[in-house]
Amino acid sequence: MQRGSTAVLLIHGLGGTAYDLGVLQKALRSAGAATHAPTLPGHGTHPQDLVGTAAEAWLETLAQAYRELIAEHATVHIAGMCMGALLALVLAHRVRHGIDRPQDRLALLATPIHIDGWSTPWYRELRHAVYRIPGMAARMRVEEDEPFGIKNPLLRRIIKAKLARGDSFHYPWVPLACIRQVDRLRRWARDAAPATRCETLIIHAREDELTSLRSAQTLQAALPRARTVVLENSYHMICVDNDRDQVAAEVLGFFGFDPAAATARRKSTATAD
Repeated sequence: MQRGSTAVLLIHGLGGTAYDLGVLQKALRSAGAATHAPTLPGHGTHPQDLVGTAAEAWLETLAQAYRELIAEHATVHIAGMCMGALLALVLAHRVRHGIDRPQDRLALLATPIHIDGWSTPWYRELRHAVYRIPGMAARMRVEEDEPFGIKNPLLRRIIKAKLARGDSFHYPWVPLACIRQVDRLRRWARDAAPATRCETLIIHAREDELTSLRSAQTLQAALPRARTVVLENSYHMICVDNDRDQVAAEVLGFFGFDPAAATARRKSTATAD
């Protein structure tokens, strides 16, 4: 074990990659953390590979990564974005995060405890009926669509162009069967929250189009040792959108690093240019 060393396990969202974490991973590295952002099973290849991939496979991948990190580092924090936040919370509960090692902390970013944001369709709850039709959920697609979780219009155009080109940073669609796995995670996360004892930071955008501020409020009420930061100028993809530097600074400070590292790398790069 590296005495005094700190690692952060970073968990991306559904259909995503480490890109979901935006500037956060670079900021953590600049601050001196060892970061590990594994690509979850079924991701980074083709959306069809998510069919038949269960939430248990994602959790096992993360549990293995966590075990390796705690064997090598004195402090290990966990941070997850969107579905990654659900996984982070469930993982933290199962591995007794922050109990056996009280210095270890948890950051939950845009956690979709409720799927009730302003852009979600009124018929969203009908998916539960579709789940019961054999084979149907595996054949149905849930397309990525505007605003792509992005409030910033320039960034939104960039994301739209990347998806149109088929860039590998994020899937353009996911099978409905995979949404069913996220629904399972949402139930597990709600059940796990009251017994998750680690210090927890909740960050959520007031205008999140996928999951309203009610998700953050539910977590705040359930988690024994949590505090919440509400963002005022982003949609769902908070690590990429307008408030990305604030998100990075909040996480860095919460994990015991200098929050200034959230912007120091970008400023030094701009000076060099």
